[in-house]
Amino acid sequence: MIKNIATFLIAISFAYAADEKIAREYSPVAVTELEHSAKARVDAVARVPLSDSADQNYLRALSLTPGAVEPMKKLVNTAFLTGALDPELKGAMGLRISQLLRAPYVAAHIEYHLRSSVRGKTLLDALCTGKLDSLAPADRLAIDYAEWLTQDVHGVSDADFRRVRQYYNDSQIVELTTTTCFFAYMTRFTEALRLPVEESILGASAALPAAANRVPIARVALISDAELDAIEQAKNSAVAQQARNTLGLGLANSMRAMYLAPEMASAWFQYGQATRQYDQVSREIKLQISFAVSMANNCRYCTLHQVLGLKRLGVSPAKLLQMRKDDNALSPEELTAVKFARKLTAEPWSITDADYTELEKTFGKHGAIEVVMQTCNFAYMNHFTDGLRLPSEDEAVKTYREIYGADFARR
Repeated sequence: MIKNIATFLIAISFAYAADEKIAREYSPVAVTELEHSAKARVDAVARVPLSDSADQNYLRALSLTPGAVEPMKKLVNTAFLTGALDPELKGAMGLRISQLLRAPYVAAHIEYHLRSSVRGKTLLDALCTGKLDSLAPADRLAIDYAEWLTQDVHGVSDADFRRVRQYYNDSQIVELTTTTCFFAYMTRFTEALRLPVEESILGASAALPAAANRVPIARVALISDAELDAIEQAKNSAVAQQARNTLGLGLANSMRAMYLAPEMASAWFQYGQATRQYDQVSREIKLQISFAVSMANNCRYCTLHQVLGLKRLGVSPAKLLQMRKDDNALSPEELTAVKFARKLTAEPWSITDADYTELEKTFGKHGAIEVVMQTCNFAYMNHFTDGLRLPSEDEAVKTYREIYGADFARR
């Protein structure tokens, strides 16, 4: 197992070709088109029951998992307000992702905050007019990074990465990555559930709360007090214990990298633990979802983890072999979940009422949102692990080779 965190961000696994040409699949829609779609969504009926609280709809949509509301609030605040990047730049990254994935709900909320400051308006104007070259090079690269990684989990080429490293150190690159991953989650979550846009935010503005003190951009990352505390806590965390119990791993390489942005890592893991309190969908089906999403994204790291998890759960090598070829070995329930997950992964805007009704018919109201969350979880994890080209743990590599007779190769 590779334990040196500095090695993570420069290591190139045998599965990756340097500067491999990446096929861009998403074309950004105009911000004005998202604004029009947001207005049309004010009176939409959500696909899940919304709580009676005064919270924003993305929190009200957690009515079936009420214990996750506060962790979600913390996750959103942490994503924007901690670390070295300013909230406006993170918002601009999120708006670009919303343009690529046609996500009017997230776009409307980001605009609501960008309109409240001079810096926010500058970034918003550049995205609205398409004049990204007018931005400072570091800002332009942050937005480009979000686009490259959204297009493909391997979309940040070696040359791209070298350019980014001219302006951002290791911890800040992890923060760029977690910001992109956060919006990969939120765009899919809000579009899958077709959340209505709050009319009160359209055309209005509100500043984000004051952000924490920011670390100057240094050429090397300095170990912060938060990292020191988080690493100690992580060794005995519930997430690490789950990895030991279900995968036979300790502190996985993904966790080691995430703790370079410790506040975000803690908020992400706490939110995941909160949602798992309500689990009704079987672990095997959830791993099938994760496997399908990881395969759809060509994510080496997460695919190897899911194969290891399914094998340890007792899924036969014959079924695992068949799963890589087609869906013939899947049960009807597994197939329903996998098909939905693939569609939400590829085109978040394309989910229909019929898609969601079929999911509820198979899994019930609570199970359906679990399938959505599991899919969104791996939109986050795939973009993080292969976006940073994290090396897989020895046990995962060994298991994959035993089952498939070869190393993972991109499709």
